[in-house]
Amino acid sequence: MLDAIRNAAVCAGIAACAAIAPAQAAAPASAHTSDNVAPEFAGIDKWINSEPLSLAQLRGKVVLVDFWTFACGNCLNTLPAVKSWNQKYKDKGLVVVGVHTPEFPFERDTNNVKRAIERNGITYPVALDNRYATWAAYGNQYWPAFYLIDKHGRVAYTHFGEGDYAQTEAAIGKLLAER
Repeated sequence: MLDAIRNAAVCAGIAACAAIAPAQAAAPASAHTSDNVAPEFAGIDKWINSEPLSLAQLRGKVVLVDFWTFACGNCLNTLPAVKSWNQKYKDKGLVVVGVHTPEFPFERDTNNVKRAIERNGITYPVALDNRYATWAAYGNQYWPAFYLIDKHGRVAYTHFGEGDYAQTEAAIGKLLAER
């Protein structure tokens, strides 16, 4: 039943692709601790464009965690902004990590994801979260979803769905400017 509901999710307008994670990945709406410490990448099947990363090793950087999936139109619509931020800020301390969490079974196939990454010109690290472990750790419910993590490893900003690109970029700039 949950898979049928999840598979029936419709991407429309600027609304996020609403998602219902598989039952085994159920998590509270906010899995963050009271001080907003960002959860580690968990249960990642494979990393593309990078060796495995951890938030612990990225401490001191600003990290944009982008939950996406290649067949969601809303996710694809955010890619120009995400790729632009990566290019503009990667040498200033931003690390973009795409967390590819599949909505449909064909999106679990590594070769399909690799083709989508190549087709879309994605050069930043992409973690394959086929078991929804990182999704659940964040208590995420939407595609696309941005989580900005500050230099101390705390979730400092979130945005779900398309739009508010200037606001998200301003948050990136503010976090990069912090000591």
